[in-house]
Amino acid sequence: MSFTTQTITNNNTTMPSYLAIFDLDETLIAADSARLWNHFLVEKGLAPSSLLTHEHAMMAAYTKGSLDMDHYMKTTLEPLKGKTPHTIKQLVDEFIHVVITPAIYPQALDRIEWHRKRGDHILIISATGEHLVKPIATALGIDNVIAIEIEQNQGVYTGKTTGILSFKEGKVERLKLWLQQQKHSYKGSYGYSDSINDLPLLSLVNKPFAVNPDPTLAMHAQMQEWTIMDWRHDNNILR
Repeated sequence: MSFTTQTITNNNTTMPSYLAIFDLDETLIAADSARLWNHFLVEKGLAPSSLLTHEHAMMAAYTKGSLDMDHYMKTTLEPLKGKTPHTIKQLVDEFIHVVITPAIYPQALDRIEWHRKRGDHILIISATGEHLVKPIATALGIDNVIAIEIEQNQGVYTGKTTGILSFKEGKVERLKLWLQQQKHSYKGSYGYSDSINDLPLLSLVNKPFAVNPDPTLAMHAQMQEWTIMDWRHDNNILR
């Protein structure tokens, strides 16, 4: 495998295709799925209201690019502790149906379909827990997912993470590991994200797109002459 700051390739096959990499929150959906999930748990009586206060402060740090992701995950995974994946999946299925589906950008579905018709391989890389990202990706018809891995012990969640957190530079590290496992060859790569936290990933791909960008990413994208897509102002969907 060859991996440079400009190109993603994998030389395991003779039939290369493009790789389309999407962030999830605020990129494909008009919200942060983890934040909505926390509200959902509080409304269900499965988490204390104080969780939302803590999360609000941490998300302010995320916007500034200074979030301590270890602390964030430890705090927000506390409601999962001691619960089985089956129990959480039932809650997540309801959450996706009621909360996430209305928040999906129609333009995101169009872009995913554009890549699918080209025969591109589509991958979601998210800094949200896999218990949310994987089923949301399934709802979007996407099989390939990199998300923060959630630890289990004796069939229940421990409330901890495991492995490399797919956040900031961690997304690049996880992507490298994922590429090493692939049997496909990629002759080019597209990358889509809204956040300055994903600058390491967007700087890596061949064709970066700033989608619904935060102010800092928007400025960087303009300076680098990246394509900017803004789907926020044409929709009356959940914010």
